[in-house]
Amino acid sequence: MTTEMIFKDAHIVLPTEVIKGHVHVKDGMIADISEGTPPATLDKLAYDLEGDFLLPGFVELHTDHVEGHYAPRPKVRWHPMAAVLAHDAQIASSGITTVFDALRVGLDSDADLQYTDMKALADAFHRGVDEGTLRADHFLHLRCEVSADDCITAFHQFDPYPLVKLISVMDHAPGQRQFAKIEAYAVYYKGKLKMTDEEFDIFCKRRIAASERNSDRHRQMIADLCKERGLILASHDDATVEHVEEAIRQDIHVAEFPTTMEAAKASHNAGLAVLMGAPNVVRGGSHSGNIAAGDLLDEGVLDILSSDYIPMSLVQAAFLLADGEKAIELPAAVRMISDTPARATGLDDRGAIEIGKRADLVHVKKSRNTPVIRQVWRQGNRIV
Repeated sequence: MTTEMIFKDAHIVLPTEVIKGHVHVKDGMIADISEGTPPATLDKLAYDLEGDFLLPGFVELHTDHVEGHYAPRPKVRWHPMAAVLAHDAQIASSGITTVFDALRVGLDSDADLQYTDMKALADAFHRGVDEGTLRADHFLHLRCEVSADDCITAFHQFDPYPLVKLISVMDHAPGQRQFAKIEAYAVYYKGKLKMTDEEFDIFCKRRIAASERNSDRHRQMIADLCKERGLILASHDDATVEHVEEAIRQDIHVAEFPTTMEAAKASHNAGLAVLMGAPNVVRGGSHSGNIAAGDLLDEGVLDILSSDYIPMSLVQAAFLLADGEKAIELPAAVRMISDTPARATGLDDRGAIEIGKRADLVHVKKSRNTPVIRQVWRQGNRIV
């Protein structure tokens, strides 16, 4: 049975322009895009946006936001399926119709979450997908801490999970990449783990030793596994040209959160999609003192935005970039949260309002310059 719907009186954000018109959806796919009003014969199928914006569904590549629902307080663990459902509802209501949920691989002895927790969440995501109870389209993203002794063993624990589509490699040891400056490392970890100076010194020495022991070989082993299995691989917190050259050798496609302009330019020029946090855009800078996303935008080397820890930051950042002092066109800003991340992960069936693509759509109304998401559809079905 054919299902049809018309989205009319909309400012439609296409990949390169905004038009005032309507979108015709059939069986979950975009069948037509036209300026002006739809034919009177189709008006009974219409959803009237009353001049608001119609955007493509957002594609989120790196969020560990589910952890806040699963472990809302120290030593508290919520029911994993309930946590995933709460996370999914917030993701969908933020306009995200496709999400790569990040789970940790490679844990330090001080980690607050363990593998039983990660597997419980992975099981819950698979159950939600299999039973059709989730609103957004979910895949899994394994965040691999290559300095950890158990990184490879932990990676293989996820071998049976078909939702795993994206892998990222990272080293959070002091003096490495994100925390090249020990001062920033101290602020983050002493605050997070409530350590004394002596405890922090011991912690740093242990992490540095683990990095020297494991990082290079684990990074290469994971790169080899991704190539063998056809998984998309991302680097994390690259800081130097040498880091980028290593990423190129390892067939990395996405450069997540480069910490310097040097690394961002080298990644972009090499064809890697440069990803930065949308909260960085909204806040006007990095919470750990690294390069600001706005500076990368000025240099033309910012490709993708991730909501990271605030799902609503994607739509906020897109409209902020289009409205701000460093204004770019709204279609270019929206591509950073939809079309470009979709293409970077091989999802060519979504990410843009184009004929023949999935009807993943978001109704956005602006209220006092704040974007408000009114309704969301995935494959033509309303999910919010």
